Amino acid sequence: MAVTEEPWTVARLLEWTTAHFASKCPDSPRLDAEILLAQAIGCKRIDLYVRHAEVPDEPVREKFRSLVKRRARGEPVAYLVGYKEFFSLNFAVDASVLIPRPDTETLADQAIRFLKTRGAASPKVLDLGTGSGCLAIVIAKLLPQSQVVAIDRSAAALAVARANAQKHGVDSRVEFREGDLFQPLKSEDRFDLIVSNPPYIPSGDVQTLDADVKNHEPLAALDGGSDGLDFYRRIWPEAAAHLQEKASVMVEVGFDQAEQVAAIATKAGFSQVKIVPDAARIPRVVIGTVSA
Repeated sequence: MAVTEEPWTVARLLEWTTAHFASKCPDSPRLDAEILLAQAIGCKRIDLYVRHAEVPDEPVREKFRSLVKRRARGEPVAYLVGYKEFFSLNFAVDASVLIPRPDTETLADQAIRFLKTRGAASPKVLDLGTGSGCLAIVIAKLLPQSQVVAIDRSAAALAVARANAQKHGVDSRVEFREGDLFQPLKSEDRFDLIVSNPPYIPSGDVQTLDADVKNHEPLAALDGGSDGLDFYRRIWPEAAAHLQEKASVMVEVGFDQAEQVAAIATKAGFSQVKIVPDAARIPRVVIGTVSA
C-alpha cells in the first residue's frame, strides 16, 4: 500500500518553520513563522489559531517558502511584510527607515504624558530624525489638537513617513521637512516639545549588531559617531533657540548612555534633567526642560 504524504496544514507549516528558524534566526522563531504565514495567506496572525487544519494551496505555500528563505538569510520580518506595529498602530516600513522598536514606545509615552499635562490648546511638537514617522504620527493621532513638524535628512524616509501620516489620517497636522536636524526650521519656529530618537550606536559597534540590523537597516539611522553621542552634542545646545517657555526636549538613548547624555543636557543649560527607564528597566529616555 502506498504511503500517503502528510498534508501541509497550517499547523504543520508553522511547526516546521519554527524549528527551521530556531537555528537560523532564533530570537522569535514561532512569531516570525506566524507573521510570514499570515502574510502569505492574506489573513491576520490571530486567525491562524482557528485555521490549523487548513491546507493552503500551492501559490500560498510558494509565497510562504519565498518569505521563509529570505528570513533565513537575515532579512527583517518587518521589511518582508512591509509593516511594523508601534503603539498599537501599523506603520509601513522599508529599507529606507529604521524599524520601530518597543524601546521607543517609552519616548512616545513620555511625550504624550508631558503634552497632556502642559495644557497648551494646540501644542507644537518637533520630531528630529522622524524615519517612518512613528513618533510624530502617534503624537498627532493621540493628541488631536497638536501640530507636528517632522524632519529627516532622507527623502526616501520622508516618503514613507508621509504615506504613514496619510494612512493614519494626520497628514493635515504633520508637516514633513527635509534636512539635517534643525536646518529646515525658520528662526521664529518655537515648540512645546522636541523629541528625537537619533542614531546612537558607536561607529565601531555597528558591525557587532545582529546581522538583520547591520546588513539591512539604514546605516545613517544607526551610526552615532565614534562614541555614539554626536547627535546629542548637536541637539541639546541647538534646541533652546526653538523652544517655548518651560518647554522640554526628550531623546532616546542607548543602554549605557543616559548619564552622559544627561550631562550634555545640563551643560547646555537645561534644568530638571531626568532619566526614564523603559519596560525592561533600562535607562532609555533623557528629558530636559528650559526654565524660561
